[in-house]
Amino acid sequence: MAAPETWTLGRLLTWTTDHLRKHGADSPRLDAEVLLAFAAGCQRIQLYTRFDEVAKDDIRAKFRELVRERSEGKPVAYLVGKREFYSLPFRVTPDVLIPRPETEFLVIALADRLKQRMATPAAAEPARILDVGTGSGILAICAARESSLAKITAVDISGAALEVARQNAVDLGVGERIEFLNSDLLAAIPSERAWDFILSNPPYLAEHELAEAARDVRDFEPRHALVAGPTGDEIYARLIPQAAERLKPGGWLLMEISPQLESRLRELLTLDNRWDAVEVGKDLGQRARVVHAKRKV
Repeated sequence: MAAPETWTLGRLLTWTTDHLRKHGADSPRLDAEVLLAFAAGCQRIQLYTRFDEVAKDDIRAKFRELVRERSEGKPVAYLVGKREFYSLPFRVTPDVLIPRPETEFLVIALADRLKQRMATPAAAEPARILDVGTGSGILAICAARESSLAKITAVDISGAALEVARQNAVDLGVGERIEFLNSDLLAAIPSERAWDFILSNPPYLAEHELAEAARDVRDFEPRHALVAGPTGDEIYARLIPQAAERLKPGGWLLMEISPQLESRLRELLTLDNRWDAVEVGKDLGQRARVVHAKRKV
């Protein structure tokens, strides 16, 4: 009788990749590698030198449970508790939206605006930056790392999300530079405070779009961070006038958007005559992704 085949790390990866593909994973090989590296306590790249290593029982048991949960739709980021964004490792929990690569275009937009500001008289004062709907804190933390002198405030309606953001700020060395506030948009911020930049990646799915979303999004990510309302533009319609009241003359509102909402966002900004120099930046797929709106001087 032939001896049973040994479960090496390489064999585990091959089997799991096929298993996750059958269960509808978009990136089964990547998911398998991330989960196995997490179970084995190593970096993903290190797996490539360990394919022939026999998997220990404790690694197999941990990996088996992770694969089971992933097969049921739970996102890999929640299973391993982190997600890379802008080349930085961020903690994530089911209390926060998982960072998307598209949001990096909003960070790049801010970096470009900060550079432009350095050539103006306003550069004499530290930039004041407000991140609305901070979630895991990615925008506020990246802003702090882009500008060591900026004064940054991050707000979110979810207290649980703010705790995740605070911990990320500490982990990434900017905990003392960001003020975190529990607020529904700008409602809890003192009216006398004014900002040079307001950033936001708000919920922008319409209710019917969530029903059509992938299972790992629809069933696991926080609904309040995804869905704006029946049409998807509800949060923008509230945020735009609030931002106009709080931005300094010449200040910028920078927002991530759904490409489907570009025309509606232009309309909302045009109807509020406190804005000019409205621009729309595109992502790598040439889809509308970031709205830049300048507060009239």
